[in-house]
Amino acid sequence: MRNLDKFYIGGEWVTPTSSSSMPILNPATETQIGTLAMGGAADVDRAVTAAKSAFESFSQTSQGERLALLDRLLEVTKARQEDLAQAMSQEMGAPITMARDAQADAAIGHLEGFIAAMKELPTRETLANGDILLREPIGICGLITPWNWPMNQIALKVVPALATGCCCILKPSEHTPMSAAIYAEIIHEAGYPAGVFNLVYGDGLSVGSAMSRHPDIQMMSFTGSTRAGSAITKDAADTVKRVTLELGGKSPNLVFADCDLEERVAGSVHEVMYNTGQSCDAPTRLLVERSCYDQALEIAKATADGIAVGNPAEEGDHIGPLFDRIQYERVQEKIQTGLDEGARLLSGGLGKPEGFETGWFCKSTIFADVHNQMAIAQEEIFGPVLVVIPFDTEEEAIDIANDTPYGLAAYLQTGDAARAERVAARLRAGAVHINGGGFNYGSPFGGYKQSGNGREGGHMGLEDYLEVKTLHFG
Repeated sequence: MRNLDKFYIGGEWVTPTSSSSMPILNPATETQIGTLAMGGAADVDRAVTAAKSAFESFSQTSQGERLALLDRLLEVTKARQEDLAQAMSQEMGAPITMARDAQADAAIGHLEGFIAAMKELPTRETLANGDILLREPIGICGLITPWNWPMNQIALKVVPALATGCCCILKPSEHTPMSAAIYAEIIHEAGYPAGVFNLVYGDGLSVGSAMSRHPDIQMMSFTGSTRAGSAITKDAADTVKRVTLELGGKSPNLVFADCDLEERVAGSVHEVMYNTGQSCDAPTRLLVERSCYDQALEIAKATADGIAVGNPAEEGDHIGPLFDRIQYERVQEKIQTGLDEGARLLSGGLGKPEGFETGWFCKSTIFADVHNQMAIAQEEIFGPVLVVIPFDTEEEAIDIANDTPYGLAAYLQTGDAARAERVAARLRAGAVHINGGGFNYGSPFGGYKQSGNGREGGHMGLEDYLEVKTLHFG
Protein backbone atom coordinates (compact mmCIF):
# COMPACT_ATOMS: atom_id res chain seq x y z
CA MET A 1 0.00 0.00 0.00
CA ARG A 2 1.51 3.30 -1.05
CA ASN A 3 1.81 6.34 1.21
CA LEU A 4 2.06 4.43 4.48
CA ASP A 5 5.72 5.41 4.82
CA LYS A 6 5.07 9.14 4.33
CA PHE A 7 2.86 11.84 5.82
CA TYR A 8 0.66 14.22 3.82
CA ILE A 9 1.78 17.69 4.91
CA GLY A 10 1.54 20.98 3.04
CA GLY A 11 -0.02 19.39 -0.04
CA GLU A 12 2.61 16.68 -0.61
CA TRP A 13 3.75 13.31 0.73
CA VAL A 14 6.80 13.93 2.90
CA THR A 15 9.33 11.75 4.71
CA PRO A 16 8.74 11.58 8.49
CA THR A 17 11.31 12.94 10.89
CA SER A 18 11.04 9.74 12.93
CA SER A 19 12.32 6.36 11.77
CA SER A 20 9.97 4.26 13.89
CA SER A 21 7.34 2.05 12.26
CA MET A 22 4.79 -0.67 12.96
CA PRO A 23 3.32 -3.55 10.92
CA ILE A 24 -0.23 -3.41 9.59
CA LEU A 25 -1.93 -6.80 9.84
CA ASN A 26 -5.01 -8.27 8.20
CA PRO A 27 -7.11 -9.49 11.17
CA ALA A 28 -8.68 -12.29 9.14
CA THR A 29 -5.40 -13.84 7.98
CA GLU A 30 -2.93 -12.48 10.59
CA THR A 31 -0.59 -11.63 7.71
CA GLN A 32 1.27 -8.34 7.31
CA ILE A 33 -0.17 -6.13 4.59
CA GLY A 34 1.92 -3.01 5.14
CA THR A 35 4.40 -1.12 7.28
CA LEU A 36 3.33 2.20 8.80
CA ALA A 37 5.62 5.13 9.56
CA MET A 38 5.04 6.44 13.08
CA GLY A 39 5.38 10.14 13.75
CA GLY A 40 6.16 12.32 16.72
CA ALA A 41 6.03 15.89 17.99
CA ALA A 42 8.32 17.21 15.25
CA ASP A 43 5.97 15.89 12.57
CA VAL A 44 3.02 17.52 14.32
CA ASP A 45 4.93 20.83 14.41
CA ARG A 46 5.55 20.56 10.68
CA ALA A 47 1.87 19.88 9.98
CA VAL A 48 0.73 22.75 12.21
CA THR A 49 3.09 25.13 10.43
CA ALA A 50 1.58 24.12 7.09
CA ALA A 51 -1.96 24.48 8.44
CA LYS A 52 -1.24 27.93 9.92
CA SER A 53 0.14 29.14 6.61
CA ALA A 54 -2.90 27.86 4.71
CA PHE A 55 -5.38 29.25 7.25
CA GLU A 56 -4.51 32.85 6.42
CA SER A 57 -6.15 32.56 3.00
CA PHE A 58 -8.46 29.53 3.34
CA SER A 59 -10.30 31.07 6.29
CA GLN A 60 -11.19 34.02 4.06
CA THR A 61 -12.76 31.96 1.26
CA SER A 62 -16.46 32.45 0.66
CA GLN A 63 -19.13 29.93 1.54
CA GLY A 64 -19.73 29.48 -2.18
CA GLU A 65 -16.07 28.68 -2.83
CA ARG A 66 -16.01 26.09 -0.08
CA LEU A 67 -19.26 24.54 -1.29
CA ALA A 68 -17.75 24.18 -4.75
CA LEU A 69 -14.79 22.33 -3.23
CA LEU A 70 -17.15 20.08 -1.27
CA ASP A 71 -19.03 19.24 -4.46
CA ARG A 72 -15.75 18.28 -6.10
CA LEU A 73 -14.80 16.26 -2.99
CA LEU A 74 -18.09 14.39 -3.30
CA GLU A 75 -17.41 13.59 -6.93
CA VAL A 76 -13.94 12.17 -6.19
CA THR A 77 -15.13 10.28 -3.10
CA LYS A 78 -17.80 8.50 -5.11
CA ALA A 79 -15.17 7.48 -7.67
CA ARG A 80 -12.94 6.04 -4.92
CA GLN A 81 -15.67 4.35 -2.83
CA GLU A 82 -14.58 0.84 -3.81
CA ASP A 83 -10.97 1.63 -2.94
CA LEU A 84 -12.05 2.81 0.51
CA ALA A 85 -14.18 -0.31 1.03
CA GLN A 86 -11.39 -2.70 0.03
CA ALA A 87 -8.92 -0.93 2.31
CA MET A 88 -11.20 -1.14 5.36
CA SER A 89 -12.06 -4.76 4.66
CA GLN A 90 -8.36 -5.59 4.72
CA GLU A 91 -7.19 -3.41 7.60
CA MET A 92 -9.99 -3.91 10.14
CA GLY A 93 -11.89 -6.97 8.88
CA ALA A 94 -15.20 -5.47 7.78
CA PRO A 95 -16.93 -7.90 5.38
CA ILE A 96 -16.63 -6.34 1.93
CA THR A 97 -20.39 -6.01 1.35
CA MET A 98 -20.78 -4.15 4.63
CA ALA A 99 -17.54 -2.21 4.03
CA ARG A 100 -18.98 -0.97 0.75
CA ASP A 101 -22.59 -0.36 1.83
CA ALA A 102 -21.90 1.17 5.26
CA GLN A 103 -18.26 1.83 6.06
CA ALA A 104 -17.33 3.51 2.75
CA ASP A 105 -20.82 4.87 2.15
CA ALA A 106 -20.39 6.99 5.29
CA ALA A 107 -17.78 9.09 3.50
CA ILE A 108 -20.42 9.97 0.92
CA GLY A 109 -23.49 10.21 3.14
CA HIS A 110 -21.96 12.48 5.77
CA LEU A 111 -20.47 14.69 3.08
CA GLU A 112 -23.88 15.09 1.44
CA GLY A 113 -25.37 15.88 4.85
CA PHE A 114 -22.78 18.59 5.50
CA ILE A 115 -23.27 20.10 2.04
CA ALA A 116 -27.00 20.40 2.73
CA ALA A 117 -26.34 21.94 6.14
CA MET A 118 -23.79 24.38 4.72
CA LYS A 119 -26.29 25.70 2.22
CA GLU A 120 -28.57 26.68 5.11
CA LEU A 121 -25.88 27.98 7.47
CA PRO A 122 -26.07 31.75 8.00
CA THR A 123 -22.57 33.21 8.29
CA ARG A 124 -23.97 36.68 9.01
CA GLU A 125 -27.25 37.63 10.64
CA THR A 126 -28.79 40.65 12.31
CA LEU A 127 -30.05 40.17 15.85
CA ALA A 128 -33.31 41.66 17.09
CA ASN A 129 -31.31 44.34 18.96
CA GLY A 130 -29.56 45.46 15.77
CA ASP A 131 -26.17 43.85 16.45
CA ILE A 132 -24.51 41.75 13.72
CA LEU A 133 -23.58 38.15 14.45
CA LEU A 134 -20.79 36.55 12.42
CA ARG A 135 -19.73 32.90 12.29
CA GLU A 136 -16.04 32.34 11.58
CA PRO A 137 -13.75 29.27 11.45
CA ILE A 138 -12.24 28.43 14.83
CA GLY A 139 -8.73 27.90 13.44
CA ILE A 140 -6.40 24.88 13.31
CA CYS A 141 -8.11 21.64 14.31
CA GLY A 142 -6.54 18.42 15.57
CA LEU A 143 -8.62 15.39 14.61
CA ILE A 144 -8.16 11.90 16.09
CA THR A 145 -10.22 9.02 14.70
CA PRO A 146 -10.72 5.35 15.68
CA TRP A 147 -10.30 2.02 13.89
CA ASN A 148 -13.85 0.63 14.18
CA TRP A 149 -15.61 3.02 11.75
CA PRO A 150 -12.61 4.63 10.04
CA MET A 151 -14.25 6.63 7.26
CA ASN A 152 -17.40 7.41 9.23
CA GLN A 153 -15.38 9.29 11.84
CA ILE A 154 -12.91 10.83 9.40
CA ALA A 155 -15.78 12.29 7.39
CA LEU A 156 -17.53 13.56 10.53
CA LYS A 157 -14.42 15.51 11.52
CA VAL A 158 -12.54 16.44 8.34
CA VAL A 159 -15.54 17.54 6.28
CA PRO A 160 -16.90 20.14 8.74
CA ALA A 161 -13.38 21.53 9.18
CA LEU A 162 -13.04 21.97 5.41
CA ALA A 163 -16.61 23.25 5.09
CA THR A 164 -16.22 26.03 7.65
CA GLY A 165 -12.82 27.32 6.50
CA CYS A 166 -10.67 25.63 9.14
CA CYS A 167 -7.40 23.83 8.47
CA CYS A 168 -6.71 20.49 10.11
CA ILE A 169 -4.29 17.74 11.06
CA LEU A 170 -5.73 14.23 11.04
CA LYS A 171 -4.28 11.43 13.14
CA PRO A 172 -6.21 8.31 12.13
CA SER A 173 -5.96 5.14 14.16
CA GLU A 174 -2.58 3.60 13.55
CA HIS A 175 -4.42 0.31 12.97
CA THR A 176 -6.44 1.61 9.99
CA PRO A 177 -4.15 3.93 8.02
CA MET A 178 -4.88 2.58 4.52
CA SER A 179 -8.34 4.13 4.21
CA ALA A 180 -6.99 7.40 5.67
CA ALA A 181 -4.21 7.50 3.06
CA ILE A 182 -6.78 7.05 0.29
CA TYR A 183 -8.87 9.86 1.77
CA ALA A 184 -5.81 12.14 1.71
CA GLU A 185 -5.45 11.30 -2.00
CA ILE A 186 -9.13 12.13 -2.49
CA ILE A 187 -8.75 15.54 -0.83
CA HIS A 188 -5.65 16.25 -2.92
CA GLU A 189 -7.43 15.33 -6.15
CA ALA A 190 -10.41 17.49 -5.16
CA GLY A 191 -8.11 20.50 -5.31
CA TYR A 192 -7.85 21.73 -1.72
CA PRO A 193 -5.01 24.23 -1.20
CA ALA A 194 -1.77 22.93 0.29
CA GLY A 195 -1.82 22.84 4.09
CA VAL A 196 -5.60 22.90 4.50
CA PHE A 197 -5.62 19.16 5.23
CA ASN A 198 -2.65 17.32 6.74
CA LEU A 199 -2.22 13.66 7.71
CA VAL A 200 0.23 12.36 10.34
CA TYR A 201 0.30 8.73 11.46
CA GLY A 202 1.22 7.77 15.00
CA ASP A 203 -0.09 6.63 18.36
CA GLY A 204 -1.90 8.58 21.03
CA LEU A 205 1.05 8.97 23.39
CA SER A 206 3.21 10.61 20.73
CA VAL A 207 1.22 12.28 17.96
CA GLY A 208 -2.11 12.52 19.78
CA SER A 209 -0.63 14.10 22.89
CA ALA A 210 1.53 16.49 20.84
CA MET A 211 -1.58 17.68 19.02
CA SER A 212 -3.61 18.08 22.23
CA ARG A 213 -0.88 20.16 23.85
CA HIS A 214 0.11 22.23 20.81
CA PRO A 215 -0.42 25.96 21.45
CA ASP A 216 -1.32 26.67 17.82
CA ILE A 217 -4.14 24.13 17.62
CA GLN A 218 -7.42 25.74 18.67
CA MET A 219 -9.67 22.68 18.71
CA MET A 220 -9.37 18.94 19.31
CA SER A 221 -11.99 16.47 18.12
CA PHE A 222 -11.58 12.89 19.33
CA THR A 223 -13.47 9.64 18.95
CA GLY A 224 -12.42 6.64 21.02
CA SER A 225 -12.37 5.37 24.57
CA THR A 226 -13.56 7.41 27.54
CA ARG A 227 -10.13 6.94 29.16
CA ALA A 228 -8.32 8.43 26.16
CA GLY A 229 -10.89 11.22 25.86
CA SER A 230 -10.22 12.22 29.45
CA ALA A 231 -6.45 12.29 28.78
CA ILE A 232 -6.91 14.49 25.71
CA THR A 233 -9.09 16.90 27.68
CA LYS A 234 -6.40 17.20 30.36
CA ASP A 235 -3.67 17.72 27.75
CA ALA A 236 -5.73 20.43 26.05
CA ALA A 237 -6.60 22.27 29.26
CA ASP A 238 -3.43 24.34 29.56
CA THR A 239 -4.08 26.01 26.20
CA VAL A 240 -7.86 26.21 26.77
CA LYS A 241 -8.75 24.45 23.55
CA ARG A 242 -12.24 23.58 22.48
CA VAL A 243 -12.54 19.80 22.89
CA THR A 244 -15.30 17.68 21.40
CA LEU A 245 -15.50 14.00 22.32
CA GLU A 246 -17.42 10.97 21.07
CA LEU A 247 -16.63 8.20 23.52
CA GLY A 248 -17.86 4.87 24.81
CA GLY A 249 -21.32 3.44 25.33
CA LYS A 250 -23.30 0.65 26.94
CA SER A 251 -26.57 1.33 25.22
CA PRO A 252 -29.82 -0.05 26.68
CA ASN A 253 -32.51 -1.56 24.46
CA LEU A 254 -35.93 -1.65 26.13
CA VAL A 255 -38.23 -4.37 24.79
CA PHE A 256 -41.86 -4.17 25.86
CA ALA A 257 -44.30 -7.04 25.38
CA ASP A 258 -46.53 -4.95 23.12
CA CYS A 259 -43.96 -4.77 20.30
CA ASP A 260 -43.63 -7.16 17.33
CA LEU A 261 -41.45 -9.46 19.42
CA GLU A 262 -40.14 -11.73 16.67
CA GLU A 263 -39.10 -8.84 14.43
CA ARG A 264 -37.78 -6.49 17.07
CA VAL A 265 -35.77 -8.99 19.16
CA ALA A 266 -34.20 -10.54 16.06
CA GLY A 267 -33.42 -7.08 14.72
CA SER A 268 -31.91 -6.09 18.05
CA VAL A 269 -29.55 -9.06 18.08
CA HIS A 270 -28.40 -8.29 14.54
CA GLU A 271 -27.84 -4.67 15.56
CA VAL A 272 -25.43 -5.76 18.31
CA MET A 273 -23.48 -8.21 16.15
CA TYR A 274 -23.15 -5.80 13.19
CA ASN A 275 -19.52 -4.78 12.62
CA THR A 276 -18.66 -7.73 14.92
CA GLY A 277 -19.99 -5.73 17.87
CA GLN A 278 -17.39 -3.02 17.40
CA SER A 279 -19.72 0.00 17.50
CA CYS A 280 -19.82 2.44 20.39
CA ASP A 281 -23.60 2.86 20.14
CA ALA A 282 -24.48 -0.85 19.81
CA PRO A 283 -27.55 -1.86 21.92
CA THR A 284 -25.59 -4.28 24.10
CA ARG A 285 -27.99 -4.36 27.07
CA LEU A 286 -31.30 -5.96 26.10
CA LEU A 287 -33.88 -5.09 28.76
CA VAL A 288 -36.93 -7.33 28.33
CA GLU A 289 -40.35 -7.13 30.00
CA ARG A 290 -40.72 -10.22 32.16
CA SER A 291 -44.05 -11.27 30.65
CA CYS A 292 -42.31 -11.96 27.31
CA TYR A 293 -38.85 -12.73 28.66
CA ASP A 294 -38.71 -16.47 27.89
CA GLN A 295 -40.08 -15.96 24.38
CA ALA A 296 -37.58 -13.18 23.74
CA LEU A 297 -34.71 -15.42 24.85
CA GLU A 298 -35.78 -18.12 22.39
CA ILE A 299 -35.83 -15.59 19.55
CA ALA A 300 -32.50 -14.09 20.59
CA LYS A 301 -30.79 -17.48 20.79
CA ALA A 302 -32.10 -18.62 17.42
CA THR A 303 -31.00 -15.35 15.84
CA ALA A 304 -27.48 -15.44 17.30
CA ASP A 305 -27.05 -19.11 16.40
CA GLY A 306 -27.95 -18.23 12.81
CA ILE A 307 -25.42 -15.42 12.37
CA ALA A 308 -22.68 -16.59 10.04
CA VAL A 309 -19.00 -15.85 10.47
CA GLY A 310 -17.01 -15.53 7.26
CA ASN A 311 -14.05 -14.28 5.29
CA PRO A 312 -14.31 -10.48 5.03
CA ALA A 313 -13.03 -10.66 1.45
CA GLU A 314 -16.17 -12.55 0.40
CA GLU A 315 -19.51 -10.93 -0.41
CA GLY A 316 -22.41 -11.62 1.98
CA ASP A 317 -24.06 -10.63 5.25
CA HIS A 318 -21.73 -12.59 7.56
CA ILE A 319 -19.68 -10.94 10.28
CA GLY A 320 -15.90 -10.75 10.17
CA PRO A 321 -13.15 -10.92 12.80
CA LEU A 322 -12.38 -8.55 15.63
CA PHE A 323 -9.81 -6.03 14.49
CA ASP A 324 -6.74 -7.49 16.26
CA ARG A 325 -5.40 -10.01 18.75
CA ILE A 326 -5.51 -7.62 21.72
CA GLN A 327 -9.20 -6.89 21.13
CA TYR A 328 -9.92 -10.61 20.73
CA GLU A 329 -8.26 -11.34 24.08
CA ARG A 330 -10.18 -8.50 25.77
CA VAL A 331 -13.48 -9.87 24.52
CA GLN A 332 -12.56 -13.38 25.67
CA GLU A 333 -11.76 -11.99 29.13
CA LYS A 334 -15.17 -10.28 29.28
CA ILE A 335 -16.94 -13.50 28.27
CA GLN A 336 -15.07 -15.33 31.02
CA THR A 337 -16.10 -12.58 33.45
CA GLY A 338 -19.74 -13.18 32.53
CA LEU A 339 -19.37 -16.89 33.22
CA ASP A 340 -17.64 -16.18 36.53
CA GLU A 341 -20.40 -13.77 37.54
CA GLY A 342 -23.00 -16.51 37.08
CA ALA A 343 -24.77 -15.19 34.00
CA ARG A 344 -26.45 -17.91 31.92
CA LEU A 345 -24.72 -18.51 28.60
CA LEU A 346 -27.48 -18.58 26.01
CA SER A 347 -25.40 -18.66 22.82
CA GLY A 348 -21.76 -18.57 21.76
CA GLY A 349 -19.11 -18.43 24.44
CA LEU A 350 -15.35 -18.70 24.66
CA GLY A 351 -13.06 -19.49 21.77
CA LYS A 352 -13.22 -19.14 18.02
CA PRO A 353 -15.99 -20.45 15.76
CA GLU A 354 -15.31 -23.83 14.24
CA GLY A 355 -13.22 -23.58 11.08
CA PHE A 356 -11.77 -20.14 11.93
CA GLU A 357 -8.65 -21.00 13.89
CA THR A 358 -6.65 -18.37 11.95
CA GLY A 359 -7.77 -14.78 12.41
CA TRP A 360 -9.39 -12.99 15.35
CA PHE A 361 -12.88 -14.41 14.88
CA CYS A 362 -15.28 -14.53 17.82
CA LYS A 363 -18.56 -16.31 18.49
CA SER A 364 -21.79 -14.30 18.65
CA THR A 365 -22.47 -14.54 22.38
CA ILE A 366 -25.56 -13.90 24.50
CA PHE A 367 -25.82 -13.95 28.29
CA ALA A 368 -29.25 -14.26 29.93
CA ASP A 369 -30.40 -13.65 33.52
CA VAL A 370 -28.01 -10.72 33.90
CA HIS A 371 -28.51 -7.98 36.47
CA ASN A 372 -27.25 -4.45 36.01
CA GLN A 373 -24.62 -4.66 38.76
CA MET A 374 -22.63 -7.28 36.87
CA ALA A 375 -19.45 -6.11 35.15
CA ILE A 376 -20.70 -7.39 31.79
CA ALA A 377 -23.73 -5.08 32.17
CA GLN A 378 -21.67 -2.02 33.07
CA GLU A 379 -18.45 -2.29 31.05
CA GLU A 380 -18.14 -1.74 27.31
CA ILE A 381 -17.11 -5.08 25.77
CA PHE A 382 -16.76 -3.93 22.14
CA GLY A 383 -17.37 -7.32 20.64
CA PRO A 384 -20.34 -9.49 19.57
CA VAL A 385 -21.64 -9.93 23.10
CA LEU A 386 -25.20 -9.17 24.29
CA VAL A 387 -26.50 -9.26 27.86
CA VAL A 388 -30.22 -9.76 28.58
CA ILE A 389 -31.82 -8.26 31.70
CA PRO A 390 -35.47 -8.78 32.74
CA PHE A 391 -37.68 -5.99 34.13
CA ASP A 392 -41.21 -5.84 35.55
CA THR A 393 -42.40 -2.26 35.11
CA GLU A 394 -41.80 0.68 32.84
CA GLU A 395 -40.30 2.62 35.73
CA GLU A 396 -37.86 -0.18 36.50
CA ALA A 397 -36.84 -0.39 32.84
CA ILE A 398 -36.03 3.33 32.77
CA ASP A 399 -34.04 3.08 36.00
CA ILE A 400 -31.96 0.17 34.67
CA ALA A 401 -31.45 1.89 31.32
CA ASN A 402 -30.10 5.06 32.95
CA ASP A 403 -27.96 3.19 35.50
CA THR A 404 -24.75 3.53 33.49
CA PRO A 405 -21.92 6.06 33.27
CA TYR A 406 -22.58 6.25 29.52
CA GLY A 407 -25.31 7.93 27.49
CA LEU A 408 -24.52 7.63 23.80
CA ALA A 409 -27.65 5.87 22.53
CA ALA A 410 -30.75 4.02 23.68
CA TYR A 411 -33.18 1.76 21.87
CA LEU A 412 -36.88 1.21 22.46
CA GLN A 413 -39.27 -1.42 21.10
CA THR A 414 -42.99 -0.89 21.73
CA GLY A 415 -46.28 -0.89 19.86
CA ASP A 416 -47.60 1.98 21.98
CA ALA A 417 -46.78 5.38 20.44
CA ALA A 418 -47.55 7.24 23.65
CA ARG A 419 -45.23 4.97 25.62
CA ALA A 420 -42.50 5.47 23.03
CA GLU A 421 -42.59 9.25 23.50
CA ARG A 422 -42.97 9.00 27.28
CA VAL A 423 -40.08 6.60 27.81
CA ALA A 424 -37.78 8.24 25.25
CA ALA A 425 -38.16 11.56 27.07
CA ARG A 426 -36.70 9.99 30.22
CA LEU A 427 -33.78 8.09 28.71
CA ARG A 428 -30.48 9.89 29.30
CA ALA A 429 -28.93 9.36 25.89
CA GLY A 430 -28.01 11.42 22.86
CA ALA A 431 -30.14 9.33 20.50
CA VAL A 432 -33.13 7.05 20.98
CA HIS A 433 -33.86 4.53 18.22
CA ILE A 434 -37.52 3.50 18.26
CA ASN A 435 -38.74 0.26 16.67
CA GLY A 436 -35.71 -0.15 14.45
CA GLY A 437 -35.31 3.48 13.46
CA GLY A 438 -31.77 3.97 12.16
CA PHE A 439 -29.38 6.91 12.13
CA ASN A 440 -29.79 9.28 9.17
CA TYR A 441 -26.98 11.30 7.62
CA GLY A 442 -27.29 14.96 8.55
CA SER A 443 -28.62 14.35 12.08
CA PRO A 444 -26.47 15.18 15.13
CA PHE A 445 -24.61 12.29 16.78
CA GLY A 446 -23.15 12.36 20.29
CA GLY A 447 -23.87 11.44 23.88
CA TYR A 448 -24.62 12.36 27.46
CA LYS A 449 -22.45 11.80 30.53
CA GLN A 450 -19.19 9.89 29.92
CA SER A 451 -20.11 9.26 26.30
CA GLY A 452 -18.67 12.66 25.46
CA ASN A 453 -19.64 16.20 24.56
CA GLY A 454 -20.46 18.06 21.37
CA ARG A 455 -22.34 16.70 18.37
CA GLU A 456 -21.16 15.45 14.98
CA GLY A 457 -23.07 15.66 11.71
CA GLY A 458 -25.34 18.23 10.07
CA HIS A 459 -25.82 21.75 11.43
CA MET A 460 -24.55 21.02 14.94
CA GLY A 461 -21.49 19.30 13.52
CA LEU A 462 -20.60 22.51 11.66
CA GLU A 463 -21.17 24.74 14.69
CA ASP A 464 -18.47 22.95 16.68
CA TYR A 465 -15.90 24.27 14.16
CA LEU A 466 -17.13 27.86 14.28
CA GLU A 467 -16.51 30.83 16.53
CA VAL A 468 -19.17 33.52 17.00
CA LYS A 469 -18.30 37.20 16.74
CA THR A 470 -20.71 40.02 17.53
CA LEU A 471 -20.47 43.47 15.94
CA HIS A 472 -21.82 46.35 18.02
CA PHE A 473 -22.29 49.56 16.04
CA GLY A 474 -22.40 53.02 17.60
